Amino acid sequence: MANFYGAPEISAETLSQRLENKNNLLLLDVRERWELAYARLPGKKIMLAPLSQLAQHGLAALPAATRNKQKEIVVFCHHGVRSAEVTAWLIQQGWENVHSLAGGLNAYAEQVDPSIGRY
Repeated sequence: MANFYGAPEISAETLSQRLENKNNLLLLDVRERWELAYARLPGKKIMLAPLSQLAQHGLAALPAATRNKQKEIVVFCHHGVRSAEVTAWLIQQGWENVHSLAGGLNAYAEQVDPSIGRY
């Protein structure tokens, strides 16, 4: 837990391995819609819940698939700050198996897959 919010994190390398092994986890992108044009995880089913929408609408802004509080969820954003905040908030709301991507999509691009782009 190396973030300000004390949220549990998963490293880019670990996430990559988990995705390769087809682990049944959900990916929740909390970036804003305009950010999708700059960088994306290719070929991955990713649910979008921008932080601005979560702040405005609360739990109602979550995609239906993420509402199962026992489902494993990895939350990510650009650098890992927003995702850590959302991860901590979800834990406060009763989610049991949620992690923030340490360093965000930027770290994933640096450490795992440079083809996804950086901004």
